[in-house]
Amino acid sequence: MIKKDTQIIDARSKVLGRLATEVALLLRGKNKINYQPHLDNGAVVVIKNVDEMKFTGKKLEQKVYKHHTNYLGHLNIVKMKDLYDKKPAKVFEKAVYNMLPKNKLRPLMMKRLKFE
Repeated sequence: MIKKDTQIIDARSKVLGRLATEVALLLRGKNKINYQPHLDNGAVVVIKNVDEMKFTGKKLEQKVYKHHTNYLGHLNIVKMKDLYDKKPAKVFEKAVYNMLPKNKLRPLMMKRLKFE
């Protein structure tokens, strides 16, 4: 069994995308010497002060999240500003989720992402 270390990151006044890439690398374990892409040997990452992140450009007003349920007329569109006002951690979680590889290890890596 591989021992998981814990990384605590303060998101205060950090840019969303740059912090998300850093967290994605930690969750994958690419910062370790014994990195292998088929193994899940990343760290547990705890994020603090997610509600005080910074955004570059006009992302808050212009970016939208789309989800279609495959039923006619069931396209759900949510603006980033609305989602950030309700659940700031969800915006960060979506950014990290899309940066991880699209395979069976992604849900396991996302379980190790915690918020305070």
